Amino acid sequence: MTSPALQDIIALFGCPAAGNPAQYLFEHGIERAIEEGGLDWRFVSVDVAVERLGEALAGAAAMGFRGCLLDGSLRIAALPLVSATPAAAFAGAASLVDRGADGWVAHMTDGRGIVEAVRSHVEPAERRVLILGAGPCGRAAALEFAMAGAAGIVVCDPDEARVESLVTSLRALETAVTVERGSWPKILVPEEVRIVVSSFDQPVAEMSLEHLRPDLVVAEAVLSPEPASVGRQALAAGACLVDGLEIHATRSAIDFRQVTGLAADADLLRDALDEFLSAP
Repeated sequence: MTSPALQDIIALFGCPAAGNPAQYLFEHGIERAIEEGGLDWRFVSVDVAVERLGEALAGAAAMGFRGCLLDGSLRIAALPLVSATPAAAFAGAASLVDRGADGWVAHMTDGRGIVEAVRSHVEPAERRVLILGAGPCGRAAALEFAMAGAAGIVVCDPDEARVESLVTSLRALETAVTVERGSWPKILVPEEVRIVVSSFDQPVAEMSLEHLRPDLVVAEAVLSPEPASVGRQALAAGACLVDGLEIHATRSAIDFRQVTGLAADADLLRDALDEFLSAP
């Protein structure tokens, strides 16, 4: 802090911001870390129209905000307006921006959140991964699995252009990962795959998975107190499910550490998410 009389501010910019749990997680999930760090921080949630995001980011910078989480369509709209880390550039979207030496720097932490949540159940190195969805979250996850040493990645998405773009981008990386295209909407889980990731943030009704097995770890990014379609199929097959709450809590801990420098407890964040989602 520049002055003990002023609070450092973190913001959520959403379009809309209503329904996003970020402020609740900050106030109820990492308050102990904030207190132990001797910091005086405030979190605010703001609705920002896509066409005014540049003004909003300039205003936040002028007012000395420490960082801004981004939600919805703002994640893609932010990228041309700020400097981007390699992960954000690869994904084509930003989950948060924080202050760098020359202005806002965009980060994309969705992929790291998925990989770290999966890693608590199975080490991704030298494993083969099936990724459902080639949008920004799927791209971010694919990059992080490749950098974590995955042996191979299979990409499935209803949009062939998005599949081709992700496959091409992955093959351009200087890694040993092999990349393949999978089928859609009936997805055959290859026998050699050990990890399945559904990167969609909403359930996809027409998608079905064949050959799910008990030895699989299946991660589903949909933030819901109950498993969505992929999660239900995984549980029915006896697979290990990494649900959206675990993924979101892990990613939120990464986000808060990026902005505040504090280590947040992902278990406490998951408990706070449970409280938020079960509130009437």
